[in-house]
Amino acid sequence: MKVPVPDELLPAEALGRVHFVGIGGAGLSGIARIMLARGIEVSGSDAKPSATIEALRALGARCFVGHDAAHVSDVDTVVVSTAVRADNPEVLEAQRRGLRLLPRSAALEAVMQGRVVVAVAGTHGKTTTTSMLTVALQHCGADPSFAIGGDLNESGSNAHNGTGELFVAEADESDGAFLVYSPHVALVTNVEADHLDNYGTEEAYRAAFVEFLDRIDPAGFLVTCVDDPGAADLAVIARAHGLRTVTVGNGPDAEVRAENLRQVGITSTFEVVDRGRRLGEVRLQVPGQHYVADALAALASGLRLGFGFADLARGLGAYSGTRRRMELKGEVGGIRVYDSYAHHPREIVGDLEAARALVGDGRIVVAFQPHMVSRTRIFGPEMGVALGAADEVVVMDIYVAREDPEPGVTGALVADAVPLAPEHVVFEPSWSATADHLLERARPGDVILTLGAGDVTLLGPAVLAQLEQRTKPEVPNDGGGLP
Repeated sequence: MKVPVPDELLPAEALGRVHFVGIGGAGLSGIARIMLARGIEVSGSDAKPSATIEALRALGARCFVGHDAAHVSDVDTVVVSTAVRADNPEVLEAQRRGLRLLPRSAALEAVMQGRVVVAVAGTHGKTTTTSMLTVALQHCGADPSFAIGGDLNESGSNAHNGTGELFVAEADESDGAFLVYSPHVALVTNVEADHLDNYGTEEAYRAAFVEFLDRIDPAGFLVTCVDDPGAADLAVIARAHGLRTVTVGNGPDAEVRAENLRQVGITSTFEVVDRGRRLGEVRLQVPGQHYVADALAALASGLRLGFGFADLARGLGAYSGTRRRMELKGEVGGIRVYDSYAHHPREIVGDLEAARALVGDGRIVVAFQPHMVSRTRIFGPEMGVALGAADEVVVMDIYVAREDPEPGVTGALVADAVPLAPEHVVFEPSWSATADHLLERARPGDVILTLGAGDVTLLGPAVLAQLEQRTKPEVPNDGGGLP
């Protein structure tokens, strides 16, 4: 459900008692966590129980499983997730009572007011870049507030109410949310067509990023990765608008660039050159060239905010990942299982490149779950082509999210486009049967990678449990028993 942004955006402390419809989601749970830390009375509901809800309860939130109109009987403000339907009983009751209704973007803006905001936008890499910058700043002695679309491995949390003046926020463009914020600093990782269910055309999607430039404080600056054509175009437009722009990348035109990149196993090491001056080396604990680009953007932002290279590099080197971003779930019998959020062709390419660096002489066995019907209809064949970089591919059916199914739009659109021999590709519409396909294909030395933004993330633990069962030694039967 799309809730309009109110004309007047109040600070969080002026919202009274706040109820979140969809509080278990990555976006709303982080905002709720920050409000709780500030002493604001918080309640919320979600369709099913989760560890996130239990964590919020421990922090003092009243959380309900299931939606009921009575849940908003004593609140002042209701924050609504985009995944919530318009006929949700809590939303209907809030409308009937004339309560203040806010989308996620307005609620995040409420907790960011009064802080120096660093907003991280882009089609891909937002969560990782926001996370890297947060950890790097923490290693500089800063205590920034942050709101991220995933849980940091270091803290196990997606949000924090810091004591410092900085607020680092993932700025989601999927529903236009980033056009609500007023950052001092903005990072744009890349600009490539996505979320056409909301924008309609690629031109409209790109135009939203140009509009985002006008939200940036004229006294602040923009950081863009010019290895990406869309972000490079945005840098040209930003400079034409008179906005201070810092470019990062691998090419000679980048103001802050990476040189002598070396990738070994899970590590990526590179030297940093800033306007011709060699600053030193950064060694990441995460694999893949796309993570190097994310790290450069985070590093350039920290440098231009006045922090030292050595501390920023130390923080980037300590960053161990974010949940669901090439996250190692476990290893059994020589088979490693990773999980990642990739759901767009470019993200699939990046994660498979990282997996190839990890696997060495082994093979990559992928389970991919397409996310959203509209995205599969538009990008399904491209997803299939991207999956061709794996050795074995199991395509699941679509995680429909907030949309309704469409006739003829299934995971088969993806599977049919995978450029591998038929025996190496299967479309499996049954979620519960997917693990068996993976286990039939995987052997010691391989990497199993589960990809997608839906409940495919639950597949890795199920695969590991079956591997554990298969590798248990048999207990010999001594023939004993009851007489």
